[in-house]
Amino acid sequence: MILDRFQIGGAAAVVTGAGRGIGAATAVALAQAGADVAICARTEDQLQAIAEQVERAGRRVLVVPADLTLPGAAEDLAERAAATFGRLDVVVNNVGGAMPRAFLDTKRKHLENAFQFNVGVAHELTRAAVPHLLKAGGGAVVNVSSAVGRVAGRGYLAYGTAKAALAHYTRLAALDLAPAVRVNAIAVGAVATSALDIVMNDEGLRAQMEQATPLRRIGEPEDVAAAVLYLVSPAARYVTGKVLEVDGGIDRPNLDLGLPDLS
Repeated sequence: MILDRFQIGGAAAVVTGAGRGIGAATAVALAQAGADVAICARTEDQLQAIAEQVERAGRRVLVVPADLTLPGAAEDLAERAAATFGRLDVVVNNVGGAMPRAFLDTKRKHLENAFQFNVGVAHELTRAAVPHLLKAGGGAVVNVSSAVGRVAGRGYLAYGTAKAALAHYTRLAALDLAPAVRVNAIAVGAVATSALDIVMNDEGLRAQMEQATPLRRIGEPEDVAAAVLYLVSPAARYVTGKVLEVDGGIDRPNLDLGLPDLS
């Protein structure tokens, strides 16, 4: 049956930024689809709550509290996941972010930090995971990018530039790693996570964002998790090097994300 292609029973996955939001929803979704999951974030208390949900789905879980920007942390995560589960099939590079900042306040260090956090960490973990993916017979990598990597969001110079780089990194990595490893990305729109608190906590800003989104609502983490599951599952076995837009239909060259005037 076609629905069988959306199951990943017996697979082992790594999900970063898994303590809350999109990462947490993704870890649970992968477990519900049959995967054992290694979850990584900086805060162990958050991870323990997600670990309980993975275990309730009947799957094994590895909790790895770590700062992936530190040297060797990504490599250690990949090694521990492969050693714990005996294989590695899926990598979800969800960790990332950058604070909004006015153009004249955006210095070189802000660009460098955004690039390292959003692209460098993803590359380090993917590079460390590839030998294990190949040993398992192939695998899938999903990078979580952003709509502001494609449209211009006011105040998001560093973040948007880094996410645009991550989208093209995905295309380049997919070509280098084909045919054994598929690499795709998701460009996320406005999703109800802590990163969007500035909008979610203000009725006026939230209404403005909903109006800017053709589907007229803010996305939920589970909306993104479902897309990740598709991309790592056999249902997407003929898909690589693509950026799937999960953004409520945003299609405009410029987007005001409801931030205060930062200029």
